[in-house]
Amino acid sequence: MEQIQNIGLFVTLSWLLIISPGPDSIFVLTKGISGGKKAGLVSAFGVTLGILVHTTFAAFGLSVILQTSAMAFEIIKYTGAAYLIFLGVQALIKRQQVETQPNTHTSSRKTLYSALLTNVLNPKVGLFFIAFLPQFISPETQTEAAFPFILLGGTFAIFTFLFLALLALLSATLGKWFLEKSVAGKYLQKITGLAFIALGLRLALTDRN
Repeated sequence: MEQIQNIGLFVTLSWLLIISPGPDSIFVLTKGISGGKKAGLVSAFGVTLGILVHTTFAAFGLSVILQTSAMAFEIIKYTGAAYLIFLGVQALIKRQQVETQPNTHTSSRKTLYSALLTNVLNPKVGLFFIAFLPQFISPETQTEAAFPFILLGGTFAIFTFLFLALLALLSATLGKWFLEKSVAGKYLQKITGLAFIALGLRLALTDRN
């Protein structure tokens, strides 16, 4: 396809970026450990939907607002940080409950929305896509059509889901072992809460550069 260039480099760099530890992988890891296989997979799907949202924004130029407007960037950044910290505090103060079959449609929806918002409310992801994707799109077509952005972003999203799904399955196995140990299970939820708070603080301290 003439609109896409350096496909091999795109695939290589995408996987290197995806497997690097970051907020999305940590979110899925903690959800898989604390909520089991289903929670981990649902959170992986939610993160993937967030990537598709950012891809759509990049394709139609909406992410440029984040790059050109300091106020828009700050609003989204602090909203995302506050949401992550809220999730962390909620986990810290919530009474620990260990259930053999904790997953319901409601809890799955909450997990999906949490993962989606965690990704969408991170403005650094939007800036990443408008900086990364154009490197592999022919300059002549970057301003003419959204299709190459969607194609590359969709491919990146598929790669991300495959990795996060594997991470979810592995973390669920680890979480099951934790819950079988009374001492470890007692502190598991607290560790999860602290991880979310740390992610929120990290996001709040980032800038556009």
